[in-house]
Amino acid sequence: MDPAALALPPLSAPLHPPVKRSVTIAGHPTSISLEPMFWDALEAEAARQTLPVNALVARIDVERMEANDPPNLTSAIRQWLWRSRPGQIAP
Repeated sequence: MDPAALALPPLSAPLHPPVKRSVTIAGHPTSISLEPMFWDALEAEAARQTLPVNALVARIDVERMEANDPPNLTSAIRQWLWRSRPGQIAP
């Protein structure tokens, strides 16, 4: 097979490393590392729901802890944001 056929198309936006921020969940500061695009999506969703980011993260954390095998919080946030995109059907 031609190696060029396996090449991925170029990314439309540059990649960025995770950015660490502190959020407060149930009165406890927690550090979360997310890529800027996920921070932007989290802030936009919090604004759409008229919630502070801390409150939305706390809500995601409660959902996460209800899972049989809860993922880490950062992973739960990314998955929650992916599922909350317009037109997505919850599993």
